Amino acid sequence: MAEDATCSRCGRLRSTVPPGEALAWVAERERGVTRWLCAGCARQHVRDIEGKLPSEYWS
Repeated sequence: MAEDATCSRCGRLRSTVPPGEALAWVAERERGVTRWLCAGCARQHVRDIEGKLPSEYWS
């Protein structure tokens, strides 16, 4: 996992949070670029994340 990851929504640094919270960060890969969401932003935007899942996921 990237140590210096930054939340793409709020700018929080992953390296500054407790290890347990760092495990809850979400990585998404789009067009070859990895973007990170901190646990708080991931909770706030879970519907956006679910909306990107392929329809096969819900079958």
